[in-house]
Amino acid sequence: MTSTAPTAPTVQIVSTRPFDGQRPGTSGLRKKVTVFQQLHYLENFVQALFDILPEQVGPLAGQTLVVGGDGRFHNRVAVQTILKMAAAGGVGRVMVGRGGLLSTPAASAVIRKHGAYGGIILSASHNPGGPDGDFGIKYNIANGGPAPEKITEAIYARTRDITEYRTLAGAADLDLDRLGTTTLAGMTVEVIDPVADYAELMQKLFDFDAMRAWFARGGRMRMDSMGAISGPYARAVLEGLLGAPAGTVVNGEPLEDFGGHHPDPNPAHATELIAAMSGAGAPDFGAASDGDADRNMILGRDFVVTPSDSLALLAAHATKVPGYRDGLAGIARSMPTSQAADVVAQALGIPAWETPTGWKFFGNLLDAGKATLCGEESYGTGSNHVREKDGLWAILFWLNLLAATGESVESLVRAHWKRFGRHYYSRHDWEGIPTERADALMAALREQLPTLAGRRFGALEIAQADDFSYTDPVDGSVSSRQGVRLILAGGSRVVFRLSGTGTEGATLRVYLERFEPADGDHDRPTQDALADLIALADTVARIRELSGQTAPTVIT
Repeated sequence: MTSTAPTAPTVQIVSTRPFDGQRPGTSGLRKKVTVFQQLHYLENFVQALFDILPEQVGPLAGQTLVVGGDGRFHNRVAVQTILKMAAAGGVGRVMVGRGGLLSTPAASAVIRKHGAYGGIILSASHNPGGPDGDFGIKYNIANGGPAPEKITEAIYARTRDITEYRTLAGAADLDLDRLGTTTLAGMTVEVIDPVADYAELMQKLFDFDAMRAWFARGGRMRMDSMGAISGPYARAVLEGLLGAPAGTVVNGEPLEDFGGHHPDPNPAHATELIAAMSGAGAPDFGAASDGDADRNMILGRDFVVTPSDSLALLAAHATKVPGYRDGLAGIARSMPTSQAADVVAQALGIPAWETPTGWKFFGNLLDAGKATLCGEESYGTGSNHVREKDGLWAILFWLNLLAATGESVESLVRAHWKRFGRHYYSRHDWEGIPTERADALMAALREQLPTLAGRRFGALEIAQADDFSYTDPVDGSVSSRQGVRLILAGGSRVVFRLSGTGTEGATLRVYLERFEPADGDHDRPTQDALADLIALADTVARIRELSGQTAPTVIT
């Protein structure tokens, strides 16, 4: 009896047709899992990416790509699809996290450390997971950051006229659960420890001896990974390298449906953590991260820190941390984020940059050495160590400050307010608005802009009304229509913006900010302090009338 050798995989060209709506948003392409499960849907997008990269970036053949995701449902299937298409496309080497896992900041770190051509990250970030949840894909460039608009727009243009894609016929799925190197149709596939490079980088930035001592002295922490990808990283660093007691990290196993959690670390969704951090017996320090580990939430005992305050405070104390001991080149924030960081930058004598929403806008500033720390109001903070926001990095920064100062979370924030003043801040999300209604609301708001300056609403006077436009100081690119701003006499602000991170309908985000000076009242309930701004926002934008909704769905 004669045995037949296995047939080697061969390149297969598959006919396809375009799908509508494959335009990447601020953080890639996000849709329902069921959309991505459509025949050819993921393949079309990946082939469009591979088709445009040689012209936009340089030859792809023989290059190294990094691939991984947050472990949500469909992650494993998508990774196998991408590996086969990469081999068919002539990619030389793919580094993939064990199990197909890589947090978004870790993927950025791996790209940068190993000089990769770029990376494909599979995540819908803080959006829900599971078979009925969301999925996403985005491309990161060689600096480790999200692709700029010229690349994402080129991908979209290609998806609109694609007729075929390349994959492998006769290729079995690879074993991604075992570390090591194998080949796939001539392409090297290296399965790497998803935590190792990231943990090594953290040890270069922070004082691990001081943090170990904090735990050894009895400091207590609760880290909620929300059933998502930060779990393995937090366990390795906090419970492993820093000696935190076992159980410090909760919900630490990455699950395809995040264990039923909505992995968005804010007061609306991190209710378990907030409850655990309440009362005299609560831990000293609480933190959470999101689906792909790029966001963070910081808490003290009975005390929640806003992301805007967190960025400002980290900047003010940066020189207490080894990686930033030489000071900061500048601070960057997204336009809707509160101006608290600007006040710190002014005191430090360094630039404060205001960019559109989307981490990709920080990349040029970081690469050019114009900024060191950056942040967004949506619980994202980061620095020049990678080109993504980084949840665990921010948590370690806070832990390092607690260890270095001996202060509590609340005492650090209150001292900050006494020095710089408090920026009362909140975001009201109106989710699931029919797209045509949301577009009409923003159009009506923009029509009013020429007439709003000088108008009074009770005790409030609008000093300036505009549609934010950003000219990149590095490459001169212009991003317009980035959000409507109402700037009031005295510096309070109301900002209106449609979000690009949802998968159903449109989300109107209304950002509200009121400044209270250093010698003012810092103890008012936030929504009370902002009540007149909330009323103004609804009056000017006619939110309830035009959205068809009676109240915001989420307030953070």
